[in-house]
Amino acid sequence: MEVSFIANTKKRIFIGLISLSLFLIGITLLVAYYLVVNDASTLHKVLLIIVGGFLLVMLILLGVGVLGLVFNLIRQKPLPFLQKIMLMATNALFPVALYLGKILGVDKETIKRSFIAVNNQLVKNQEVKLDPQEVMILAPHCLQWSECPHKITIDSKNCKRCGKCVVDDLHSLTEKYGVSFVVASGGTLARKFIKEFKPRAVVAIACERDLCSGIQDTPLPVLGVLNIRPQGPCFNTCVNLEAVEEATKFFLQINNLKK
Repeated sequence: MEVSFIANTKKRIFIGLISLSLFLIGITLLVAYYLVVNDASTLHKVLLIIVGGFLLVMLILLGVGVLGLVFNLIRQKPLPFLQKIMLMATNALFPVALYLGKILGVDKETIKRSFIAVNNQLVKNQEVKLDPQEVMILAPHCLQWSECPHKITIDSKNCKRCGKCVVDDLHSLTEKYGVSFVVASGGTLARKFIKEFKPRAVVAIACERDLCSGIQDTPLPVLGVLNIRPQGPCFNTCVNLEAVEEATKFFLQINNLKK
């Protein structure tokens, strides 16, 4: 049975917001271009036509990216030739979607969760089959028990496996599948680990903010799993281990959970 990495999240929230963002940007550029051209000299009109043509091409590319995104999600089939354009459209329109969501009263965290869910679906639509050493599980340091004296952000093997936090379970999971496992205290250290281990795919555990920035930061396929915060953010958090395992299995193309 497939496990949802981002529970109770509708992908159409993010898709709807970036589509509306694209439409409003297009209308704004059209009105601005019309107003400026009417008051400009001949030389300025030539320059404006050049600039306007460039902006029109960019707008068309963003539109193709959004349409590709919608098609990919509906048909659940990869579109390799549109991958870069879809990525460009998503990253370019993401901040606009957040701002528009704020105006419309849509919670920022809801939009981010929707973005992560869209990303996960796009990754899962790709044909990926990797060896264990090519997959990395990247976890935040807040999963560690807050009173633990052993530092694991430099080397996760410093964990003494006491079982007081989910880090022990993640070690067991990575041993089961032979993938690498690192614990990072922030984006800088996460990028360092990716550069050092050179994975071809990442299962990332984090909050909405860190997952969104991490997904946008790396060209690698990333499956995001939200952490669980029973005591608030960045403190004694935990994670759905079944979701982490399901994400790991996807990259390894293992069909059934091992008992």
